[in-house]
Parts: sequence; structure tokens; C-alpha cells
Amino acid sequence: MFKHVLIATDGSELAERAVAQGLQLAKVLNAKVTAVTATEPWTAVVTGEAALAFPHADYEKAAAENAAKILRRASDLAKKADVACATVHVKDQYPAEGIVAAAKEKGCDLIVMASHGRRGIAKLLLGSEATKVLTHSSVPVLIYR
Repeated sequence: MFKHVLIATDGSELAERAVAQGLQLAKVLNAKVTAVTATEPWTAVVTGEAALAFPHADYEKAAAENAAKILRRASDLAKKADVACATVHVKDQYPAEGIVAAAKEKGCDLIVMASHGRRGIAKLLLGSEATKVLTHSSVPVLIYR
């Protein structure tokens, strides 16, 4: 069935539960796993005068440290589940774009991720990364809520 599962995480509690579920599924399927997290471009995070207070080098360092922490947690969960797990930090891409690109680059045939289930104005303002992945992915996407 599925041979290579990409598990996306943003480090949130909900995403961590999806990581655990995705690892269980991969174990049952005897599939390879790649855990991925993405960091947005610096210009999307800080603009105008605020950029002076948060230089690009500081952002890059903080983003790399945060991604390493998120991926270390996914790797720890994989070890506990006895599942081999590679990790990928996609830099300078919006989450949905980075997730879809990583799945394609790594040859994954399933994407597993969480959905925060935002509705109404929160969904309008923040968007839904899960919806964007569903819309743009060429492989099946399993959403945990």
C-alpha cells in the first residue's frame, strides 16, 4: 500500500498527536517515514521598521533552533515507536508549500498531518495549511483532528 509516509509537524500538541498516529500507521504498513517541519520566509514574518529589531541572521538562527527541537521530538517519538524516521527542515517556504514540496522531493506516497480545525474568521485570517496541502498535493493526505 503506502511505502513512504511524510509526517508534517509544527511542534504543537495536536501535531504531536498526529505524529504519533502517523508513526503507528507507518509501523503497521512497514513504511519509511520522513518527518518535516517548515519555516516561513523572514520577509513574511517581519517587515518594515520591525525588521531592524529582528535581523535576518537572528531569525535564521531562531528558526533553525526551533525546527531542530520540533524534529528532535518527532525523532524521539519514532524511536519509542521503533520506526526509522528521517527528518527534514524546509526553510523559507510557507508550511503547505514546504510540505507538498518535501513529499514530492522525497518520493512520499502519503502525507500525514494535523488540522487545527479553525473555523469562521480565524480560518479566513489564518488560512488552513491542511486545506492548502489537500488542494495542492498529488498524493493522498491523511488529516488528524
